[in-house]
Amino acid sequence: MSSKKEHVCPVEIAGHLDSRIRRWLQNPEKILRPYIEEGMTVMDMGCGPGFFSIDMAQMVGKSGRVIAVDLQEGMLQKVRDKIKGTEFEKRITLHQCGKNKIGLSEQVDFVLLFYMVHEVPNKEAFFSEIKTILKQGGQVLMVEPPFHVSKSAFQEIVRKAGDVGFTNVKGPNVLFSKTMVLAKKEK
Repeated sequence: MSSKKEHVCPVEIAGHLDSRIRRWLQNPEKILRPYIEEGMTVMDMGCGPGFFSIDMAQMVGKSGRVIAVDLQEGMLQKVRDKIKGTEFEKRITLHQCGKNKIGLSEQVDFVLLFYMVHEVPNKEAFFSEIKTILKQGGQVLMVEPPFHVSKSAFQEIVRKAGDVGFTNVKGPNVLFSKTMVLAKKEK
């Protein structure tokens, strides 16, 4: 998922992604509650140190599941360390994706793409794979940082998602972010 143009957030700065200040500015419960219900299977794509994964696991409850996906084993290790010995160990499945493939076949109800799509070199292939994973009626919340992604670049990402079969729904307001909810087009 990296090339000269793309940059993957290094594991060494993961602590900045998981701070109390960020939790106050980008509260996972407030952002995700409209999309996640108890019993769902959800995916946190580009989970990093698990900033959203733990809250997602609380929202899906004991009957639900979170698949936390990241390219870097170091990020997954941070999540593993956080959930070790907790009830979330049974609810959160860690999955290391490849540079050009997510590599999951399990169907999910919801996908979170938070500050990571700009790091993906082949967005069409990425959204095509997301579409195969997402259940009919499922939704994708895409959130991108304005300091990395211009308005025109964000519109291009949304267009590419549309080209592979997603419809656009207005996303929530997230501080310091561009957002879009993508829904799988009806067959």
